[in-house]
Amino acid sequence: MFQKILIANRGEIACRIIRACRQLDIATIAVHSDADADALHVELADIAVPIGAAAASQSYLDADKVLQAALEHGAQAVHPGYGFLSENAAFARAVLAAGMAWIGPDPQTITDMGDKARARRIAVDSGVPVLPGSSSLAQGDPASWHVEAARVGYPLLVKAVGGGGGIGMKRVDGADALQATIESAQAMAQKAFGQSDVYLERYVARARHIEIQVFGYGDGRAVHLFERECSVQRRFQKIVEECPAPHLPAGVRAAMADAAVALACSQRYAGAGTVEFIVDAATHEFFFLEMNTRIQVEHAVTEAFTGWDLVQAQIRLAAGELPTMTQDDIRGSGAAIECRLYAENPRRNFMPSPGLLKRLVLPAASTRLRIDCGVRQGDSVTPYYDPMIAKLISHGPDRETAIAVMRRALQALEIEGIQHNGAFLQALLDHPAFVAGEMDTGFVERERGAVLEAMEARAAQATS
Repeated sequence: MFQKILIANRGEIACRIIRACRQLDIATIAVHSDADADALHVELADIAVPIGAAAASQSYLDADKVLQAALEHGAQAVHPGYGFLSENAAFARAVLAAGMAWIGPDPQTITDMGDKARARRIAVDSGVPVLPGSSSLAQGDPASWHVEAARVGYPLLVKAVGGGGGIGMKRVDGADALQATIESAQAMAQKAFGQSDVYLERYVARARHIEIQVFGYGDGRAVHLFERECSVQRRFQKIVEECPAPHLPAGVRAAMADAAVALACSQRYAGAGTVEFIVDAATHEFFFLEMNTRIQVEHAVTEAFTGWDLVQAQIRLAAGELPTMTQDDIRGSGAAIECRLYAENPRRNFMPSPGLLKRLVLPAASTRLRIDCGVRQGDSVTPYYDPMIAKLISHGPDRETAIAVMRRALQALEIEGIQHNGAFLQALLDHPAFVAGEMDTGFVERERGAVLEAMEARAAQATS
């Protein structure tokens, strides 16, 4: 087993990896920007290394600085977490070339799956259904864009080839808006991912976003750890996930899992990965969306459902010490729900709300409730990074119990100094459609007014 691992990340995922390393008796090296000098992950790690200014481009995204920190402090492996350098194949290759282990899939797989257009072609070759779409669009050629859009059909999505997390994704309903939308998406993609390539994909009006957690052994074998329902989103970014997905026909569930495993096996995938699908809510047809070659933000909901520790499994596989498990060895139990608590203002279209956490009291963890957090009372949520405060993960023998546990957890929150979405999440969990398990990716946008109204009514009742 490794003696020392560098964590190329920050916030709650860095804290999560440190916890896993402690359980495996592995020392940890944290890196931090100037803005994170007093951050929780810095306090928890055995060694902390400053790597630059607050801007991510000058610190967490500076591969040379992160690599230098790993080498100078004797890291045997690097865990990238999610975001930042986690899907940067060049960084993964540099880690391996320096003689350290990369806790993730082969860099070529990162390259193949990170290019969304290439990933679509690989999915087709693996027998996985995909939505109608285009290859990467020619730069500066609006005429060809219109030809491709007509072939794909409206409404459609413009998507960044190197994208993720909904960044650079824009909907187009007609030809009049196509050019401006593509140019806007290209600019956003260039800023976020360092490349401006985009492609087109058919938009499914009433779609569910369901993903399959896979784990590969790097030798052509892989298993799945069931699915996650990720349809509750704002601005194409998830805020509530659950496992299992409600009202998903057993045959569709099995076919999606088989397709995800087939794709992972074809890539000789190593470690934790996620194959994401769009499911037509009316017909239950499913289509490949993308594969994320890293641990996901929402991995904890799968861990609650299956009992697997995915981060420990990643580390043990990279160290060559993970026993092989077959699909029959993996079982799910009950139901689990994850809510992402953000410093944001739901009343202002979920705008980030950076500032000082003057008061932060989270509910107590229990056998039914897990809290993953990367900040403490007195910390600041900065404008430089994702404004997540914590993830709350509930588990119960059934979905109703898991919802009830989550409701109590959200009610117990005490946060002052910033705006946050805790009350919005409470009202959302009470919405009849959510209670009935009848969601799609347009749910939050469509019902936001009703959820906000319920939120305000609850606040008024509490102060009366």
